[in-house]
Order: sequence, then structure tokens, then C-alpha cells
Amino acid sequence: MAEKRMQKKKKTYLIGRLWHYLSRHKLLIVFALLCMFTSNILALFGPKLSGNAIDAMGIGAGDVDFPKVFYYVGLMLVFYIVSGVLSYILSLLMIRLSRHVIYEMRKDVFNKLSILPVGFFDRYQTGDIISVISYDIDTVNQSFSNDLLQVLQSIVIVVFSLVMMLSIAPVLVLVFAVTIPLSIVFTKFITTRVRPLFRNRSKKLGELNGFVEEMIGGQKTTKAYGQEQQVIDRFDRKNKEAVSAYNKAEYYGTLTGPSVNFINNLSLVFVSVFGALMYLNGSIGLGNISSFVQYSRKFSGPINEIANIIGELQSAFAAAERVFRLMDEMPETPDAEGAAVLSDVYGEVTAEHVSFGYVPQKTIIHDFSMRAKKGSLVAIVGPTGAGKTTIINLLMRFYDVDSGAIYVDDHNIQEITRSSLRGAYSMVLQDTWLFYGTIFENIAYGKENATTEEVIEAAKAAKIHDYIESLPQGYQTVLSDNGINISKGQKQLLTIARAMLLDCNMLILDEATSNVDTRTEQQIQAAMRELMRNKTCFVIAHRLSTIKNADNILVIRDGDIEEQGTHEELMAKNGFYAKLYYAQFETY
Repeated sequence: MAEKRMQKKKKTYLIGRLWHYLSRHKLLIVFALLCMFTSNILALFGPKLSGNAIDAMGIGAGDVDFPKVFYYVGLMLVFYIVSGVLSYILSLLMIRLSRHVIYEMRKDVFNKLSILPVGFFDRYQTGDIISVISYDIDTVNQSFSNDLLQVLQSIVIVVFSLVMMLSIAPVLVLVFAVTIPLSIVFTKFITTRVRPLFRNRSKKLGELNGFVEEMIGGQKTTKAYGQEQQVIDRFDRKNKEAVSAYNKAEYYGTLTGPSVNFINNLSLVFVSVFGALMYLNGSIGLGNISSFVQYSRKFSGPINEIANIIGELQSAFAAAERVFRLMDEMPETPDAEGAAVLSDVYGEVTAEHVSFGYVPQKTIIHDFSMRAKKGSLVAIVGPTGAGKTTIINLLMRFYDVDSGAIYVDDHNIQEITRSSLRGAYSMVLQDTWLFYGTIFENIAYGKENATTEEVIEAAKAAKIHDYIESLPQGYQTVLSDNGINISKGQKQLLTIARAMLLDCNMLILDEATSNVDTRTEQQIQAAMRELMRNKTCFVIAHRLSTIKNADNILVIRDGDIEEQGTHEELMAKNGFYAKLYYAQFETY
């Protein structure tokens, strides 16, 4: 019982959320409802006029009242034509309403993605998120822009048909006192079992999309390791799960319509039998029987349609649940009240007794402290999983510390706005990201109104200018999706040029030169040292030979600073850093 109440509250909540989008277009909805109501009422007068025409024809050929017959037939024709025109206008209005709703819903979801914390994207597959934006929103839109209208139309038809049947033969209406409750009970029984199936269908489709997106992105690795068959086998399993979930949902969802249709057809049988008996008894005319049968079809037809629609609505509710669950994800913690805007950055960074874990009860960084003076080069080294990238995440406030504090120019970063903090850094990651656009646009991405001279200067400093000039369109060369038409090293150089262009006093390089050769790496670092003069620089590096001239080297091990100092100081200690350094030159 408690679960049923919870499901009912959830449905009401989802409908309320959906109404939030529909209510933005009240005028369109009012016009649509007027067209729908008028169109259906005009069409519903058809059976009554048809019955009147039959009665006007009389029993024998000589009893036909042709003027009356033509009058009723002509009136029917006018009513049906006007009804058809209004139905066409209604379709246009619904297309327009649907377009607005799907645009606004997608816009809201994408805007929400832009304010979600980095941790959200660490937890969810890209393909699953894309599935919500595309498939789930489409499902919601189609169901609630079309199916809800159909439900309203059905209600109008059912109520009007019932009124007309009561005016013609109240006794025959008693037939539906048996069949309608039977339909309702059966429909309710089925729908309580169908909705979890549709929810599972959306989930499995999202998992399949996530897997496909992941595998397509790793095609080179798959082929290099000869794992094509294993990937195909895994896809087959995911595909079978998605198809099985789809079939189960569709099977039980479509079971409702035919079953209710069978029950409604029983009501027509009873109406025909009892109507014939009443006609033989002389208590009802032939025209009225004809009208009653037509109204009974119109009465039971929408009930059958509603039963079919309920299956589709279950799918829509499951999809809406996924869409609004994403919308309800917690955004980044708001800036502290009265948070200051970081300006005129000097570039001194201090961490004091910082502890952090991605999940509760599992600390990754333990009591971390360090100080980076203005203009210094701080290298962060250590084995894989030691916590190097986590430290960068904390410096940029992609995650907030659990305890301790980080300061920039004596300002606690918890007390300054995230946007101003992140704007104080330029950043180059190991995983390069380029978008569809020209090389110029990609380099100038972080600096609004960057001039051609500034972009060229940054490209020269990053040692990529000569390569760009060798291309047919030079800086106007269009990069395809994530720059797949250029090499990884060239992509890395473009992202480094992008970082060099920014007028920031602090720079973060997370394995930024991992995709370039050693000679180019040395050239870039020499140019970067010149470019970053008097600016604070944090570098995560695995090639320890490249950070020999760092002002301070932090050696991280299991979330703790194992050692720190200059290259010469650490080598003289002959400790963990020395072992890491010599390990790079070991031969086997």
C-alpha cells in the first residue's frame, strides 16, 4: 500500500514537472483545447443526424421524406468538414507546442549539465547522459504532447457519447455498468506491473548507448589488442539485455489494448442483442438503434485507446523520471555568501593540512601541506594513483577539501568565487580536448576577442606555428570531431598554445607534454619558462628528467608528501624520488 502511494505521488510530481513546460504556452494550449473540443463535438453529432436521416426514410419507398434526408445528410457533411479542418489546425498547433517543449527541455538539461560538478561526470557514462538528452526527452515529448491530448479527446467523446446514449435509451446504458468497471480493473492490474518494465527498458538502453560510445572511442585500442570478438560478445550481451527489456515492456504494454478491446466488443454484442429485443417490442426505433450503436462504439473506442495510451504513458513516465533525476542532480555547491572575486592575482598558493576523499570513509589525500611562491615552478611527481591529479582538482575547486584549507594570495579559496579562481589559472590536461571548428577558434577558445597576432604568437611559442602554416587553409583549417584529423602530438601542442594565450598568473600542466617527443618537449618547456616568467606553474610529470629545474618538487606517495625539494636536494637524499628517477633509466 505504501509503495502504491509512493508511485501515485511520483506520477503526480512528474505530471507537475511536465506541466511546468506546457504552462509556458498557455495561449497555444487554449487554442488547441478549443479546436479539440469543437472538432470532437461536431463529429459526435454525426451519429444522431445519421439516425434522424434513417428515421426520415420511413419503412417503405413511398414513406421517404427526401427534404429531411438531404437536410440531415447535408448537415452531417458540413459538421464533418468543419471538424476535419479544426483537426488539421489542432495538429499544427500540437506540432508547434511539441517543438517548443522539446527545445526548452533539452536546453534546461544541457544548461544543468554545465553547472554540475566534475564528480557527476566521473560517476555516469557519457552515452547514458546522451541517451537522456536524446531518447528520453523525445519519448517524454511524444507521449505528453500527443497522448495527453488523446486522453482529453477521449474524455470529451466518452462524456458526450454517454449523454447521447442516455437521451436515446437509458436502459441499454446499463450494459456498460458491467463492462466498463471490468476494463478499469484489468487496466489498473496491468499498468502496476508494466511501469517497472519500461523503467528498466530506459535503463538498459542507456547502458547500451554508454557501452557503444565507449567502444567507438576506443576502436584503435580494440584493434591493436585484437579484442574485436570480445567487444562483439560484450555488445551482444548488452544488446540482448536491452532487447529483452524492450520486448517485455512492449509485450505487456500492448497486452492492455487488445484485452480491453475484447471487453468492449462484448458490450457491443449485448447492446445489439438487447437493442433488437427492444425494437421488436416497439420501445425503440431503427434510427435510434443505429445512433445508439454508433455512440456505443464511440463510447467504448476511446476507453480502448486510453488503455493503449496508458502503456505508452508508462514509457513516458519512466523516461521523465530519468530526465528529471538528471535535472535534480545537485549542482556545484554555491559560492559562499559574500564570496570575494579574486582579482589582481599575485600567484602565491598555499595548502595547509588538507585531507580529501572522493567517497566518505576513504581518504585519498592525508594532511597535505605545501607552499608555491609567486613565479615558482612546482612539480608534482609520484607513482600512478598517488593522488597527483587529485591535488590539481582541489587547487581548481573541482572538488572541495574535507578538512584543511588552500589559499591563493592569502585568500581561502572557499571564500572566493569559483569562476574567478578558475579564471586565474590556465590549464593543459593529458587528455586533449578540441572541438569542431577552425584551428584559430580552438586556440582562441579561452580568450574572448583574441587577435590574430596573439594567436600566432602563442602558436609560435608552442612550436606549432610552422605546422599550421603548412596546412592548405592555415589557421582557418577546420578540425573535425576532437581533432581526429591531426596527430595526438599536434593536438597537445594546440592545447598548450591555447593555455599560453591566456593572461593568467598561474598555470597547471597535467602530463601536458606526454604526447610529444623529448626534443619538442624541451623546446616547449624552454619557451614556456620564458612565457611564464613571474607566473606560478604546477606541473604533473612522469618524465622526471623534464622537471630537473623545478623550484620545488613534491613527491607524492599514497596521498602523502614523501619528500620535497629541488632535484639536486632530492637526489642527494637518495630516497624515494631517487629510486623513481633511476628507474627511468634501467635496462632489462
